[in-house]
Amino acid sequence: MDTDPRLEKETLIALYRTMLKIRRFEDTVFDLFGKNLVPGTIHLYAGEEAVAAGVCANLRPDDYLTSTHRGHGHCIAKGASLDRVMAEIFGKKTGYCQGKGGSMHIADFSVGMLGATAVVGAGIPIATGAGLSIQLRGTDQVAACFFGDGASNQGTFHEGLNMAAVWRLPVVYVCENNLYAMGTRQSAVMRIQDIADRAAAYGMPGVTVDGNDVLAVYHAAKVAVARARAGEGPTLLECKTYRRRGHSRFDPAAYRPEAEAAAWLARDPLPRFRTHLLDVAAIPLAEITRVEAEVAAAIDAAVHFAMESPFPAPEEALNDVYA
Repeated sequence: MDTDPRLEKETLIALYRTMLKIRRFEDTVFDLFGKNLVPGTIHLYAGEEAVAAGVCANLRPDDYLTSTHRGHGHCIAKGASLDRVMAEIFGKKTGYCQGKGGSMHIADFSVGMLGATAVVGAGIPIATGAGLSIQLRGTDQVAACFFGDGASNQGTFHEGLNMAAVWRLPVVYVCENNLYAMGTRQSAVMRIQDIADRAAAYGMPGVTVDGNDVLAVYHAAKVAVARARAGEGPTLLECKTYRRRGHSRFDPAAYRPEAEAAAWLARDPLPRFRTHLLDVAAIPLAEITRVEAEVAAAIDAAVHFAMESPFPAPEEALNDVYA
């Protein structure tokens, strides 16, 4: 765990709060899905919280973000409302997409969240386009693009990164490498261990960090975001992490070796950072437990809001459909 003393206590607490919100949110959704209260399917972000928290802590509200099918954590880290994210997952009218998008298609333009998408790698050209928009408008915004190791084998990855490098676009490409694209192990489809090595082919920096160490992610993202904001072009940031559960709700992840899973789960980013706050940052236990109680209350309130919200009326089915 990075022990950089330059981070203020408020920043450390904010990182922990964001990570805890995501974990409690995902654990709650998992439980509610098992009770048949959540329609469709879900792809949970539990285990990868340090990536979203560390990157988004360096972004401003007017910066942009594109997400994936595993996008609840990105939404929460960028500042989206817990109530409206939960309501969308429940299929309720008070959700961000009025309950019509569900778990994999949440967007909140007011905080720069350009949307999650179920199409693997689809956020990469969107983020690249957002970077071009920033450059053409002459602002100092940044676009952060989250995607998985599987998406790095899509054509959109190569085309998007090459274009961003050639035009020096202000985009930070964040590869959340959890070692598996659904059930396909990275080593079965790549001859390289570090996806960040691919950055060299496009003439941009490539950085690999421990994605379960929120401070390592925070500091690496800080450099990449500052570089993009200064007009120096894109960065490929690879964060090595691990899902706590399978690819989706019904995947038992039996393809992962037991020893591998045990080793990774022992490095869970939440208890790891909590220990850092207590033992290294010397933050009083009372402050940490207060944050934990506040987050638990906020999650309970979000569930109540979602359950009490109405479903969209049948006659609204074709509203906001443009094609």
